[in-house]
Amino acid sequence: MITVSIQQVTQIIGANQIFEQITAEVKEGDRIGLIGRNGTGKSTLLQLLAKKTEPAKGRITWKKNSSVGLLLQNPIKEQESMVEMLLTEVFTDLNLLKVEMERLESLMAKEANVEKLTKLIEKYGDMQESFQERGGYEIDARIRRVMSGLQIEELATKCWKHLSGGERTKVGLAQLLLQAPDLLLLDEPTNHLDIQAIEWLTDFIRNYTGTVMIVSHDRYFLDDTVTKVWELDQGELITFATNYTNYVKEREERLLQEFQQYQDQQKKIKKMKETIKRLKEWANQANPPNDGLHRRAKSMQKALDKMTRLKRPILEHKRMQIDFKMQDRSGKDVIRLEGVSKSVQDKMLFQHVNMHVRFQERVAIIGENGTGKSMLLQIILGKIAADAGERQLGSRLSIGYLSQHMLEMEGKRTVIDEFRDHVPMEEGEARNILAQFLFYGAKVFQTTENLSGGEKTRLRLAQLMYQNHNILILDEPTNHLDIESKEMLEEALEQFDGTIIAVSHDRYFLDRLFPITYVLENKQLERIEGNYSYARKRWLHNGI
Repeated sequence: MITVSIQQVTQIIGANQIFEQITAEVKEGDRIGLIGRNGTGKSTLLQLLAKKTEPAKGRITWKKNSSVGLLLQNPIKEQESMVEMLLTEVFTDLNLLKVEMERLESLMAKEANVEKLTKLIEKYGDMQESFQERGGYEIDARIRRVMSGLQIEELATKCWKHLSGGERTKVGLAQLLLQAPDLLLLDEPTNHLDIQAIEWLTDFIRNYTGTVMIVSHDRYFLDDTVTKVWELDQGELITFATNYTNYVKEREERLLQEFQQYQDQQKKIKKMKETIKRLKEWANQANPPNDGLHRRAKSMQKALDKMTRLKRPILEHKRMQIDFKMQDRSGKDVIRLEGVSKSVQDKMLFQHVNMHVRFQERVAIIGENGTGKSMLLQIILGKIAADAGERQLGSRLSIGYLSQHMLEMEGKRTVIDEFRDHVPMEEGEARNILAQFLFYGAKVFQTTENLSGGEKTRLRLAQLMYQNHNILILDEPTNHLDIESKEMLEEALEQFDGTIIAVSHDRYFLDRLFPITYVLENKQLERIEGNYSYARKRWLHNGI
C-alpha cells in the first residue's frame, strides 16, 4: 500500500528552483535513504513530506489517517519543561486515559449500588483493554529504553532551554521514536550520536513497524538500515531499489549508459543536420530547383525538431581538491603519554593512561560520548594540562589541528581574510586556492559566522593543506561533510606522508584509514593493532 505519492512536484525557494517535476511513491514498510550533495534539496523534500510546507507545483498525497514525524537537524523551540516530562508528554492521550481510569477506580471503591458498580466495572474494563492494547502499561519501559539507547539518561532532569544544540537534537529524536509515526522522516539522525548510540538506532530502525526515510552522510548507517535509495541530482529524483553500496555501483553504470546514449544521440543529430544541409544544397543546385529534395530536407528537419534532446550527464561535479603536503618529516617518536590522568568537575575522565604514536602511524581514538576523547586531544596539543602524568612530543613536529567546534572561526572575518591570516599570500592566489575548496566569486567575502558547518570544515582544510604540517590531529573531521566531500578527504589523507591522529564516529572513515585504534573506556586507554571493525569485535568480546 502507498503511504505517500509525489506527483510532478516542483519546489522553488526564493529565486532558486530546487527540483522540478519529481515523481515517486513511498510504500508501506519502505526503508529509503535520501542521497544528494549538500544543497540539492534533501531537507526541502523532507519538509514537504512532513506537511511543513507546500510545493510550488504538483501534488503530494498521503495515506488517509496516516501520521508523519520529522526530525530536524536543529530543533528550535523554547520549553521550560524537563526532558523527562517532554518525553512523557508524547503519551498525553494515554496519560489522560490513565487519569480517567484512576478516577473510576476511586468511584468503584466507594460505590455501594450494585447496578451502578456493574456499569462502572464495564466502563473501566473497556478503558483498561484500550489502555493495554495501546501500550499504556509499557510507557515507562519504552521511555527508559529509548533514553538508554540514545544515552540521554543524564539529561532526564535537565530543562530543555539549558540543553546544547546536540542534546536538543537527541531529545527530539527520542520524542520522535516514542511517537512512532507511520512515516518516520530523519534528517541526519546520527549527528551528535556516538558509535554505540548509532548501533542502537540502527537496530531500532530495522525493527520499526512503520515506514522510514533517512537523510544521512553515514555510509555504514545507510547500508545497515535502507533497502532503497532516492538520489536528488540537478533538480531530478532518481530511485534505486538497493542499499547504499550497491547504489554507488548502479549509479556509476547508469551514468555511463546515459552518457553513451547522449553521445549516440549527438552523433545522430550531427548526421541529420549534415544530411539536411546536403539535401538543401542539392535541391538548390538542380535546374530547376528540386522540390522533392526540399520536401525531404523539410521532413527531416521536422523530425529533428521533434526529437527529445537528452541532457548531457554530469559524470563528475565540481569537487574539493585536497592534497596535504609534508615539508619536513618529524622524528621517529611523535607523541608519548605516560600515566596521564584528567578529571573535570570531580568526574574522572581517564586515569594513568599511556599512548605512543610513531612517525607515519594512522591512529584513531574511539569511545562513548563523554569519555574524554576530545580532552585527550587537547592534552596532546598542550592546550589543556593533565592532572598527572607526562606528555612528550617528538622533534621537528609541525601540528595541524582540525577542531569539531571551529570556535576560532566565530566572528565577522571574511572567508578570504580568515584563510590569509593562517596562510599569507596575495589575494589572487588565495582566491584560486579557495576555489579548489568550492568557495567561488563573492563567496570568499562572506563572513565566517554565516558559513555552514560543512563550509567551515572546507575552509579549515584549505588552511591545513597549505601549512605543510607533518602531523594532523583531527576531531570529528567528517562532521558536516557530504559523502562526496568525505571521499575526497579520505583520498587526500591516504596520500599524506605524515602522521594522523583522529577522533571520529564515522565507522567507514575509521575502517578505511586507521589500522591502529585506541579504545577509551572505563577511564582506561587500550591500543589495538587493527581498524575500527576489528577493535569493535574485541571491545564487545572482552568488555574493554
